[in-house]
Amino acid sequence: MNKPTLSLGLLLIAGSFANAQKQDIEKNFNSKEAISNFTYLASDELKGRDPARPDVKLTYTFLADQLQKSGAKPIPGADGFYQNIPFRLSAPPKSGTIKMGGMEFKQGQNMLVLDGKSFSGTYELVDVGFGMAADFAGKDLKGKIAVTNAGAPNKLSPNQLFSEGREKTARAKEASAVALIERFNVPSVPWQLVSGFLNRTQMSVSQGATSDLPYVWIEDLKNQMTGDKLKSAEVSVEGKVNSTVEGKNVLAWIEGTDPVLKNEYIMLSAHYDHVGVGTPDAEGDSIYNGARDNAVGAVAVINAAKYFAKNPPKRSVLIALWTAEEKGLLGSGYFANNPLVPLNQIVYNLNIDNAGYNDTSIITVIGLGRTSADFLINEAVAEFGLTAKSDPSPEQGLYDRSDNVNFARKGIPAPSFTLGFTAFDDKINQYYHKAADEVESFDLDYAQVYWKSYILSAQKIANWSQRPTWAAGDKYEEVSKGLYGTKE
Repeated sequence: MNKPTLSLGLLLIAGSFANAQKQDIEKNFNSKEAISNFTYLASDELKGRDPARPDVKLTYTFLADQLQKSGAKPIPGADGFYQNIPFRLSAPPKSGTIKMGGMEFKQGQNMLVLDGKSFSGTYELVDVGFGMAADFAGKDLKGKIAVTNAGAPNKLSPNQLFSEGREKTARAKEASAVALIERFNVPSVPWQLVSGFLNRTQMSVSQGATSDLPYVWIEDLKNQMTGDKLKSAEVSVEGKVNSTVEGKNVLAWIEGTDPVLKNEYIMLSAHYDHVGVGTPDAEGDSIYNGARDNAVGAVAVINAAKYFAKNPPKRSVLIALWTAEEKGLLGSGYFANNPLVPLNQIVYNLNIDNAGYNDTSIITVIGLGRTSADFLINEAVAEFGLTAKSDPSPEQGLYDRSDNVNFARKGIPAPSFTLGFTAFDDKINQYYHKAADEVESFDLDYAQVYWKSYILSAQKIANWSQRPTWAAGDKYEEVSKGLYGTKE
């Protein structure tokens, strides 16, 4: 008879403790300040938070000030609250043509100069397959142009095309090639789509001297540029302009209270940039304020920093506000490759990215069902009267389009905690990357419950006695075992 009574008692104690956590978050939550911060981050004054514009300084200075005021501490090795990133802006050339294999390729039509300097002349061509290290081995490339296929076997997503291209340009530079030309023959990615997107100024992380190597895509969907057609090329690329910009991730940390678990970090992250100033809409508004994408997320992370600085959990908390997400996940990617905290000490990343919402009764978690900590998120949002739902639009590839994927690829369990949506529908597209995405059209009651449920989700995970893991069979499970040195 005692056993059920004991179980009931434990349940009551657990329920009381959980309710106390929620009440403490609500008691310490400053709604007026949070909405004020939200309004400022999505204001016209910040000009759409474009990391390529000089006025982005207003944004990252504000965020750093907020973290400093919260009591969170700078990370050792950082520049105060910043991680500086050497960005490079590469504008299309004024003109560009390549004649090879009996065909003529023209800039902006069937050719794109993605990076590097202007160059002209007639050069010998060397086919190096997919441009892997083994493909370059033993090839004489001095003074010649290396020609490869875009991407690599089983690495043909847009992000992978660029990351592979950066590695190939480094190999071509090392081999003393004068340029790298990639044959774009990826049927799953329409050339018209990439041509329209890439024939404008691009931002990337500077690769030093490698960035000066001309890097070109040519359209070759029928795989015609092979064999005898790859003997020589007559090249004329003129008016190529490159410049440098210093980017800044905004970072801080809060030490945990448990003598053992404080050596592990839960990383709370969101990108703070948006797409800047663009084509005016029907009302003449040209500032893309990005309230949903992703000022609301940046404010969630600021709120969490303020709460945990005064109420630290057992694990340490790493606060990360990324730049240049809209330019290709560049800020988070830079940190993932140049971490200021060892990656194997970051046991979880609760990221935020957003396009919008169409259901204020739910929280959509991109990646729900993929980690052992999911039930804690379910519990946390339920305590605020919401329901956690998994990604309703997997065809959009949202998991792989947000900063969390840079850490998932390293092995860190990393879902995205997003505003509630049931489909990527007209309600979402009404605001997504539009000038209409402003605080004035946002349900601020929903914003507050979203912010609070994020804090409680983070708190539960940071206090959990177990280290979160990927679900068995997840595609990142094996790399995670390598990162953490486990065989579970």
